[in-house]
Order: sequence, then structure tokens, then C-alpha cells
Amino acid sequence: MVRMYILLGFAFLFFHLYITGELSKYINMRYSYIAFSAVFVFAFLTIVQFVLASRNEEPHDHGEACCDHHHHEPTARWKRVANYLIFVFPLVSAFLFPVATLDSHIVKAKGIHIPGMAADSSDPFAQRQFLRPDTSMYYGRDDYENAMEKELKKYSRLARLQLDDHNYLDAMETIYQFPRQFDGRHIEFAGFVYRDETGRDTEAFLLRFGIIHCVADSGVYGLLLQFPKTVPLQNDEWVRVKGTLSTMYYQPFHMTLPYVKVTSWERVAKPKEPYVYRQFNE
Repeated sequence: MVRMYILLGFAFLFFHLYITGELSKYINMRYSYIAFSAVFVFAFLTIVQFVLASRNEEPHDHGEACCDHHHHEPTARWKRVANYLIFVFPLVSAFLFPVATLDSHIVKAKGIHIPGMAADSSDPFAQRQFLRPDTSMYYGRDDYENAMEKELKKYSRLARLQLDDHNYLDAMETIYQFPRQFDGRHIEFAGFVYRDETGRDTEAFLLRFGIIHCVADSGVYGLLLQFPKTVPLQNDEWVRVKGTLSTMYYQPFHMTLPYVKVTSWERVAKPKEPYVYRQFNE
């Protein structure tokens, strides 16, 4: 019966995440149908397990194997308990601990390291990224170049780049892929402020946390801002900026970066959905 309750717990967990919208903190919502399907899969397995558990167990043979059965029973019981705890732990943690929205404290703790624009990670399955979205790992080389050329044609036709929840990661990847192509282009976007201790008083990063496929390949993406004078902005303040794109050699990273020459800015409320998701052309 324990297995039945565990399966029921997972069915309820996926249903809860889907209904409350908290699923968006874990995966790109274009895959939400998979999580919704999992509700029915776990529900079906729960029914199957209930039927199996309800059947009367056949009488055990208490013959010569009796002593051997009792000898191995404590070890087998502890193995079962350990196996159950492995599955119970994610259920307990999911229901007892609230989903936290990532902010500049995470950026400060990890630091912005950009060798090749990707952060080093001890987890071989995690592809943490900073500033520049990079989806090249999901394409063949030629396919990725073709996809980026299509994005460049789309955004190069625009006199002003206005980034929103839908195109944020697409446009950001294109800007980093072809920085010279966007020199002098007007841009407008919003995000939370992160000020690096090594940066100047007139500089700040404007960032948003984004998910490409799932939380394992999530990252923090955005652009360096350069203000005409010192501005009283603190970390995690949400602002909307307007300005023009250019490129510069950024000494702390020892590399050339696209950045925004800010012409105007304003504080804005934190959006209901602070994350952005990568859109893929079908």
C-alpha cells in the first residue's frame, strides 16, 4: 500500500504544480503537456497498485525456507525503507518548501564567469549560462547557423528592438551572436538590476532568469548598461530602460560585450511571471 500512496502523491504533485502555475519554475511551459500527461499516468499506476495490493496474498510455504526467510527479512525490510525514502523525499520537499524566485543573490553567490559565456558546473547534466543564451548544443552546427541567420533577418528589419516575455531569449541570443550587426540599434527591455562590485558607478547589468528547456539548463540573461551618470539603483530593483546598442571591451571579463547606452530608464513593478522561456521555431 505504501507504493500506492507514493504514486498518488506524485499524481497530486504534478496536478498541483500544473494548476497553481508553479510548474513554470521548473520547465519551459511549451512542455507543460508532458507534466499534465504525467498526472494521468501516475493516477493509472495508482489504481493498478491498489488492485495489486488488494489481492489476497497466497499462503507462504513455511517449510525448510522458513529459517532462511527470517534471517534475510531485516535486511530486506531496511532496503525497502531506503527505497521508499528516496521517492518520499522529493514529495515532502515539494509540498513543505515554497518555490523561491531566483534573484541577484544567486548571481552574486555563483558569480558571473564567462569563459565561452557558460559557467563552470560540477553537475555534468546542468548547463548553467550567464548573460548570453546559447542553444547551439541542441542543434547540429549547420542547423544552428541557419537558425541564427533566420533570427538575424527577423530582428535586423526592426528599427527598435522591444524585448518582452515572448522574444527576450531569442533576441538576446541573436544580439550576442551578431553584436556588430546591432550597433546603434534602439532597444527597450526590462529586468532586475545586478551591480557587480568590480563595475563602475555608472554601470549595471539588467538581467532576467530564463529557462531554455528545464531548470537544469536555466541561466541569467541580459545586457550590460552604461548610464550617462551615476544612478541610485540597488540590486533586485526592476527597471525598464531605453537606449542604443554598442560593443565595448569589458575589462573584468577580458572580452568584448554588447552593451546598452542608456538614454532613459524608470522603475517598474516586478512582473507576475519573472522568468522568460526560449521559443523555438517549429
